[in-house]
Amino acid sequence: MKSKKIMVPIISLIAFFCLWEAYYWLIIRNPLLLAPPSKVFVTFFELLTGGYPRFFMPLDILYSLFHYAIGFSLALAVGFSVGLITGWFKLADQLSYPIIELIRPIPPIAWIPLTILLLKLTHTAAGFIIFIGAVFPILLNTRHGVASVEVRYLEVAMTLGATKSSTLIRKVVIPAALPSVMTGLRVGSGIAWMCVVAAELFGVAPYGLGYQIEMARLYHAPDVVIAYMLAIGILGLILDRIYKAIENKILAWRAGLVIA
Repeated sequence: MKSKKIMVPIISLIAFFCLWEAYYWLIIRNPLLLAPPSKVFVTFFELLTGGYPRFFMPLDILYSLFHYAIGFSLALAVGFSVGLITGWFKLADQLSYPIIELIRPIPPIAWIPLTILLLKLTHTAAGFIIFIGAVFPILLNTRHGVASVEVRYLEVAMTLGATKSSTLIRKVVIPAALPSVMTGLRVGSGIAWMCVVAAELFGVAPYGLGYQIEMARLYHAPDVVIAYMLAIGILGLILDRIYKAIENKILAWRAGLVIA
């Protein structure tokens, strides 16, 4: 059973890459439009080892992770704090709702011109774009988790002597809301990582995965473009697995109570 769980994704990936290879050689057959996986994998290795002129993927990965860390750490701090306050205090929720719902639908990429004017071409500007993309999933999921805490849990805690709001929040509300908070964290992280490309496209530094995708496009190098896209996908998967492991550790008490 365990070997089957491993083999099925592997077979799926092999089939996908075979279809991609066949599609290139049977239909596209133009290296300036698309690169086959056989070429992309070679380029990917060269980019990692410094064998490709002008591009060096490890340095770009470090820059992108740096931008991600700036934006996502701020999004986590703001999203969790505001979500906790608005979920617990009804007045805070009513006051913040129109502001949040006015700003939330604006795509992160629409903030780029204003961000350049205010923050210039800096790492902080890239972090801000990532922050805008990640903060709302964390905020809304945290607010939902806090507002959904069952009243009976609070009543039991107050019966046992937890009468202060700070005690209730720390001992009851936050632990009960953690499943929603962790969902918001994983969703927010995924969006933050996607926003790395948008944040780096306007050139806050001569490095970064998003920046190099644009440079490779200008050089008419589809193999480099796809290799960097592949790197983004792999790193995004690794980040999600890390947060999933943290979630499993924090929410170990749910084992046997839910399907997943």
